[in-house]
Amino acid sequence: MPWNNWARSVSGNKRLFFALWPDPEVRSRLVDLQTRLPQIQGNWVHPMDLHVTLQFLGVVPANRQHCVLDAASAVQALPFVLEITRLDFWPKPRIAWAGPEKIPQELLQLVQALGQHLRKCGCKPEKRAYRPHVTLLRKTTPGMAQVLAQPVVWPVDHFVLVESRPGGEPPWYEVVETWPLS
Repeated sequence: MPWNNWARSVSGNKRLFFALWPDPEVRSRLVDLQTRLPQIQGNWVHPMDLHVTLQFLGVVPANRQHCVLDAASAVQALPFVLEITRLDFWPKPRIAWAGPEKIPQELLQLVQALGQHLRKCGCKPEKRAYRPHVTLLRKTTPGMAQVLAQPVVWPVDHFVLVESRPGGEPPWYEVVETWPLS
């Protein structure tokens, strides 16, 4: 749905975030990584929900959603290649994840540009350093960190706005708009 149609259909608050959204080939490789995890307990992320978050907005009131769309449209960033090179575990949120060991400069610039434009909409920037990752498994036990023998090579040429609709059956995320990188 074109963003102006989605925005017109907005009748209430939406839980939103910006993300890198994998194409079917990259998604398949990420699902393969899930099968390599030594944990068998936890909440598996649905294959159609796998992504890398760029900016988490949380609940956005209907009257600010046009601003969010305009902010994303103003972003100028270059395409890049993201290499997912490791599997790891964060104990506090209890998630197993996949991510890069080296963050492409273009990704950092995209996150920064998006954040700057979103400030005009009243969105507050994340205080923690940006750590790109794909969550594979939630509420799990510690696993062994490992470097991948074959990285997942992800050519990134766009970013998306996603609406989160938790509850019910997954997938819980729906892409509502896409912007190209050029």
